[in-house]
Amino acid sequence: MKIVRIDVGEVFIPLAKPFKTALRTVENVEDIVVRITADSGEVGYGEAPPTAVITGDTKGSIRCAIEDFIRPALLGMEIEDLDGIMHRLHTCIVKNTSAKAAVDMAVYDLYAQRFGAPLFRLLGGFRDTVETDITISVNPVPQMIEDSLEAVRQGYRILKIKVGKEGLADVARIAGIREAVGGGIRLRVDANQGWTAKQAVRIITAMEDKGLQIDLVEQPVPAHDLEGMRMITGTVATPILADESVFSPEDAAEIIRTHAADLINIKLMKTGGIWQALKICALAEMYGVECMIGCMLESKLAVSAAAHLAAAKRIITRADLDGPSLCRIDPYTGGPVYENGIIRMTDAPGIGIAGVPADFAG
Repeated sequence: MKIVRIDVGEVFIPLAKPFKTALRTVENVEDIVVRITADSGEVGYGEAPPTAVITGDTKGSIRCAIEDFIRPALLGMEIEDLDGIMHRLHTCIVKNTSAKAAVDMAVYDLYAQRFGAPLFRLLGGFRDTVETDITISVNPVPQMIEDSLEAVRQGYRILKIKVGKEGLADVARIAGIREAVGGGIRLRVDANQGWTAKQAVRIITAMEDKGLQIDLVEQPVPAHDLEGMRMITGTVATPILADESVFSPEDAAEIIRTHAADLINIKLMKTGGIWQALKICALAEMYGVECMIGCMLESKLAVSAAAHLAAAKRIITRADLDGPSLCRIDPYTGGPVYENGIIRMTDAPGIGIAGVPADFAG
């Protein structure tokens, strides 16, 4: 099975509600889609969101990386030569992790199709269902409480609450949500780099003193402040999850070596795809550090690739794969089945997405 075409298109999907964090507000998914065609006729798909505030990638840079560098490097290669393909993918251009992730997942899609198996089975096959949280965007407290109650009514048992804009006021925000949803719902807190280390200790300690039962706090401080995050991790009882601080296996190794966080968040758009994400999983397994699998504002296409990785690996114990649930419509055919908080894998070969409504014109 040889790569004969690599096409780049775009997909536009409106969100059900604006997505608001300490870093940005987004109203639509406007992502780059990659289609790789093999000489046998099979097609593999991948997706990359332009998340400039986190990865530095824009729609233009993703297109340029794929069309001018990655495509010439991979055309003509055999899909069975997975190691060779990934070596070329990661050496033909530096950084550009979102572009690499889109191509990586399309290659893995074809690779699993080549062997007639769902991707999660080839990668390890640990489970066939994954439970995800759902994100509650930063809004006035009454709106966040209503959004949380709506999510619980839909069947979600884990909520990820966006904070990081108002310092200690975030404690009251979380307390209000906890009182509204009760003690049986797991709450995760994501500051998106919005606090200083001293602020984080005060805020997390206050949440602990109030008995708010926080499952974890994600990326409390700026990505570069590993020393600050290490101080927080060593001071509070609540588990600390490193997100924007971890792009590469080398980053993960440094987090583990310095005990800068208790948990690692793997996102394909940061790692450059499944290939590098598997290396982080291997490191985490060696040192007993549990991982979360997360996503940016991705549609069902990219999130399904991440779900296959989550289903494959025991070390991935948490999932933040709510992208499809945040979209107003599901324009895709096939793939894992999303039932509110549960993602059910299927036996379809590859990633399983067949109908992709992207505009590949030009």
